[in-house]
This record gives sequence, structure tokens and C-alpha cells, in this order.
Amino acid sequence: MSNEEVQKPKVLVVDDNLQNLELILAYLEDIDCETLSAEGGQEALEMIKNDPPDLVLLDVMMPKISGFEVCKRIKNNPETAEIPVIMVTALSEMGDIERAINSGTDDFLSKPVNKWELLTRVKTMLKLKHLTDQLERTLVYLSEIEQIPRQ
Repeated sequence: MSNEEVQKPKVLVVDDNLQNLELILAYLEDIDCETLSAEGGQEALEMIKNDPPDLVLLDVMMPKISGFEVCKRIKNNPETAEIPVIMVTALSEMGDIERAINSGTDDFLSKPVNKWELLTRVKTMLKLKHLTDQLERTLVYLSEIEQIPRQ
């Protein structure tokens, strides 16, 4: 069995509210994944830079760096742009949703978080990320094969 098959996907949960963070982490125990947590935007960005996760669950309203800004930085960095981001927010105004989309979020969940909705969206995003990574590896492999001189 290869290393890829046994490696669990990593989900980074970012929220400055400890109760919200613990609740989401508890919900994620129902999914076969490794969970990481950050209590602010700067901490999250450093974690993503050092060890990119497969998915980020990102609170919007945080001090210092908002979730909108964190998402923008993730999506504007070519090394992290492919990491799916689900924004978790109590905001429900159309302008806030538009701002989340403009910052590059892949999806969003409203607070209070519904456990089954969270689990369904996380599973879907992880599956999509896995398939995207697999496609990328296949394209790299095919381009390498094309470089081999034919005899």
C-alpha cells in the first residue's frame, strides 16, 4: 500500500471563538481525517504555508485578519490556490455572501453550523480535492512521458 493511500486528508479549522472551534472539531470526528486548528488568521496562514491542508474551514469575523482576507491570501498564492476553503459565518447579508465569493471561497456554511450539512460539504470538498490532486499527478506523468524520446 502506498503512502498516499494511508495518509488521511488534513482539515484546518480556523475560528477565534474556542467554543465554535471545539464544536466543529468534535463534528469532524465522524470523518476519517486529521484535524488541525488555528485561533486566528495569521496563525492559519503560517500553518498553511508550512504544511498545506487539504481543506480549510474558515471563520469570517476574526480580529486582526478577517476570514475574507485570509481566503484572499490563500487563493492569490499559486502554492495554496488549489486548497478548498469553506467559510463558516453568521453573516447572511447578500453583500457578505458576495464578498466571500469575491475573496475566493469555494463554499460557505451559516452559523449555527448544522452537523450533517458540515459533514456533507467537508466530504464533498475532500473528494473534489483528492480528484483534483489525482488529475494533476496524471497530467504531470503524461507530460513526463511525452518528453521521453521515441525509438
